[in-house]
Amino acid sequence: MHIYVELWKPKPAWVGLSDNERKSYIDSLLPVIGMLTESGVKLISFAINDEDTEYKADFKYIAVWEMPDKQKAVFFEQEVIKTGFHDYFEQINARGESVPPDVLLGDMAIVL
Repeated sequence: MHIYVELWKPKPAWVGLSDNERKSYIDSLLPVIGMLTESGVKLISFAINDEDTEYKADFKYIAVWEMPDKQKAVFFEQEVIKTGFHDYFEQINARGESVPPDVLLGDMAIVL
């Protein structure tokens, strides 16, 4: 299983759209999310980044997904690109295979 985390915030191109254009674009994303979840991608949660978060990332929105494997994560990335999402939002992503705490902490101990 892979975990996938997205962080994003609006670009000026998004802010420059009319309310109707933004709504239309958002409406076009719903079927894509549906298709992804039907393909085995699991949405864990969407969130709006709390303003008072310690060491806050400079991004407004968060999504956490669970993917069955790396190939599905790459498929997910390609589907997001096809939507034109990055035309409107600055985004950073993180993904990796889910590991137990001892594996992660062991890796932290040896990586300098």
